[in-house]
Amino acid sequence: MIDFQKIFDWKTYIFTALAVISFSNFMAVLFGETIPGVILAFFKIAGEYVILGAVFVFALAWFLKAKPHNRPKQYSVVVFDVFGKKSHIDGIRTQFKTHDVAWSFMKQYKKDYPLCNFALVSDLPKSDKPTIFKYI
Repeated sequence: MIDFQKIFDWKTYIFTALAVISFSNFMAVLFGETIPGVILAFFKIAGEYVILGAVFVFALAWFLKAKPHNRPKQYSVVVFDVFGKKSHIDGIRTQFKTHDVAWSFMKQYKKDYPLCNFALVSDLPKSDKPTIFKYI
């Protein structure tokens, strides 16, 4: 007679089943939580550095590209008649040191002399002709 207990050893199968279950649990935790968590944390930090680096590159490029504006030191108001020819009106101020003051005077002159047009011009250092900033 065959001893059923010797052929079918419960201890071996129980230990094998426990080993398979614990190994599968270990693999599920490893591939389900640990590895994705590490990878996501890495890419989150790497993404922050990429964005921060892009900001610094943009700021550096802007800083190197930006040049200080050479603002004119003298502005002139030029008067044009209804035919578009330069003319002269006695008693008006035509030379100014700041853009805002010249623009303010131009607006007032346009109210006082509606048939004339006015141009705010200045000589820039690298230009052959006077540059018109505003025209009304």
